[in-house]
Amino acid sequence: MRYFLPIFVLFLVCSCKKKEQKSQAEIDESIIVKYISDHNLTATATGSGLYYVIDSQGTGAKPNPTSQVKVYYKGYFTSGSTFDECNTSGITFNLQNVIKGWTEGIPYFKKGGIGKLLIPSALAYGSQGTNGIPANSVLIFDIKLIDVY
Repeated sequence: MRYFLPIFVLFLVCSCKKKEQKSQAEIDESIIVKYISDHNLTATATGSGLYYVIDSQGTGAKPNPTSQVKVYYKGYFTSGSTFDECNTSGITFNLQNVIKGWTEGIPYFKKGGIGKLLIPSALAYGSQGTNGIPANSVLIFDIKLIDVY
């Protein structure tokens, strides 16, 4: 009986610490919400962790998750440091061949639409990272949907 109490207390301490640890999704959510607040953005949450901001909805065709699109973009971290940007004429790709945050987010815009995608790491490069993008990075993209094919 005298060993039971210390083991029970140790179990409780370990159990509490596990509950205090935030998941990566919770960490990303807090980073995105802080970024939105710090930059006075009016953003919409999609439920998957993605947030988007529409500065201009556009008036043309609306893509779906399998559309071929032409997009101008600038990608950066919440620190403001740019990691990628295409030229102003844009780049063409199929929404099935990009990160999940783009596949989900671009269809919120119509041709000519301008805005931002605030993408949690799970919808970007996750715990792996890639080409200068660290693991578990929240990514911000300024986008203009130039065309939908």
